[in-house]
Amino acid sequence: MAKKKSLPTDKVLKELRDYGLSLPGTHLKSPWPGHKDLAVNDKTFAYLSPEGEPFGISCKLPRSGSVALMLPFCTPTGYGLGKSGWVSAQFPQGKALPVDMLKEWIDESYRAQAPKKLLKQLDGAPAPAPKPKRKKRRVS
Repeated sequence: MAKKKSLPTDKVLKELRDYGLSLPGTHLKSPWPGHKDLAVNDKTFAYLSPEGEPFGISCKLPRSGSVALMLPFCTPTGYGLGKSGWVSAQFPQGKALPVDMLKEWIDESYRAQAPKKLLKQLDGAPAPAPKPKRKKRRVS
């Protein structure tokens, strides 16, 4: 298979993936060949287009989704995800991407999917100390 041609948006994809991976407990998830989506606790919080393809992103936006859907490049995410607050954005090639807004979407989607203990780390609280193991009581 021939390697896909690099696009200018590939740099933005890398920046957004790096941003998402900087959040506590995140990792890449590849549900389909070539995809490098963002996940926390194995729950995807951002679907990103593969490098070499037109830029697209899908995020769960429980707070800003209704406003995002007013934008001309946004639609409810397919496969029934739109009913759960997921929004997809496809951008015309050659147009500047709103990177700061997309980082805000990644943050909002992460917060919608991440467990509370990781959100506490994100908001500046120290990571919780492991709970000491309790000694079992002997029953006589």
